[in-house]
Amino acid sequence: MDMQNRAGSKFGGGGVMNDGQSARDRKERLRQLALETIDLNKDPYFMRNHLGTYECKLCLTLHTTEGSYLAHTQAKKHQTNLRRRAKEDSDKQKALALLNDTSAGRYGAPAKRRKFVKIGRPGYSLTKSVDSNGAKCLQFAVNYPEIADGIVPRYRFMSSFAQRVEAPDKEFQFLLFAAEPYETIGFKIPNKPIDKGEGRFVTSWVNNAFNLTLFFMVEEGACPVAS
Repeated sequence: MDMQNRAGSKFGGGGVMNDGQSARDRKERLRQLALETIDLNKDPYFMRNHLGTYECKLCLTLHTTEGSYLAHTQAKKHQTNLRRRAKEDSDKQKALALLNDTSAGRYGAPAKRRKFVKIGRPGYSLTKSVDSNGAKCLQFAVNYPEIADGIVPRYRFMSSFAQRVEAPDKEFQFLLFAAEPYETIGFKIPNKPIDKGEGRFVTSWVNNAFNLTLFFMVEEGACPVAS
């Protein structure tokens, strides 16, 4: 930048720049430095648009020349956004590592899934009843005499539209029981609200038998059963 002929300066002297001139000079020096050190082809945020101008995909700014874009990359806004993006990427990596750790062994090695040879279906019994208020009750008892060590039977409800055994029917749902090495078994039950009140939905695992008792909500207009 030409330092000659500034107001208040002696002939031949550089003079003193004001704040605006100093800022422009600094911006020009940063631009020249960036031109010498930065390869725009390797900048992931640099983009040439169809209008012949340049965009910063990180800050969503528009620039008329490459020099203008390079000066922008050295400015506060771009540097702040770079730090923010770096922090976001770091947080994502930590979250991914934590997610992977949940399926890893004690020393970081992937946990090995236990494999079992299926030995057939378990024995079971189903008892239907109605209580004094007219609520229908189902009592399941599934026997697992040869259950694998460390395995506890599991159960879950499945929508009729999620299974592939028969045509879906919105009037019914399925209750599944599973425990290795036995095959999973399912029961087709009415698709009605289940009473989850105290003592109305009970499970137990005793003497290699898994028991589940459930009550359906009393239907409106149902008549109590006479004792």
